Amino acid sequence: MAGKQEIRKAADALKDVRGTVDGGLRVVITGKGGVGKTTITALLAHLLARAGERVLAVDADPQENLAYALGCPESDVIVPLSENASYIEEKVGARPGGWGGMLTLNPDVDDAVDRFGIRFSDRLTLLVMGTVGRAGSGCLCPENALLGGLVRSIALGDGDAVLLDTQAGVEHFGRALAHGFSDAVVVADPSYNAISVARHAAELADGLGIPAVHLVVNRVRDNIERERAERLIGSAVCFTSVVWLPYDDSVRLTEPDVSSLLGGDSAFLRGVRDLSVRLRDHRCE
Repeated sequence: MAGKQEIRKAADALKDVRGTVDGGLRVVITGKGGVGKTTITALLAHLLARAGERVLAVDADPQENLAYALGCPESDVIVPLSENASYIEEKVGARPGGWGGMLTLNPDVDDAVDRFGIRFSDRLTLLVMGTVGRAGSGCLCPENALLGGLVRSIALGDGDAVLLDTQAGVEHFGRALAHGFSDAVVVADPSYNAISVARHAAELADGLGIPAVHLVVNRVRDNIERERAERLIGSAVCFTSVVWLPYDDSVRLTEPDVSSLLGGDSAFLRGVRDLSVRLRDHRCE
């Protein structure tokens, strides 16, 4: 995990690249590994689609589990776009793992969703990007150039939403992948480490000029855990909203496909639904 000094340095460097947010929702979901980030992304995608949004979910997590959380059969083998060497070379000028020559950092990727998107419904499509899979390949590799170009170039209007499920930690903020996004959803559990990562992520999101940063504290078992988490959050970092999700064993039992939870009315699902409403309401402000 990056230290505070590195995070502040990155945030200062990124203050010059604040983006202009269009009429759609652009939401980056981030947080410490293992806190339920992908589960919450999947449920948000379904809930927003049911509310009338046209949702593009982008899986940029190296675990690549979002497809299965959304409802793809586990037997399906999904090849991420980052492993499509020919397409990457066509768009950015180099194959995955390659360097040589000039990389196109603003590639034309208007056809990516139509060519590689997985449709779950008329209002929900998934694009599995994958991420850098080779040690030392760095920030300006062809795969990251393609991902950055994709998430920044998709034109959104009212009723459109992009949800970007990222790898654990805050490194993606350093690559400015969330530049121009309207919201950040930072997922944590009540532990010290998870809250610490959430605070760091909020600092970087602010450095990128993301207007709204929502904290989701997942798997809260009782008031004692909540009060301790509130103390850890403190007042130094200003979150736009805080959503508290209770521990719910049914979530663990339904994974990886959590879409079956949508048919119930658990406190956990009500909390995620409340978050989806906050995201839509924030766009209208």
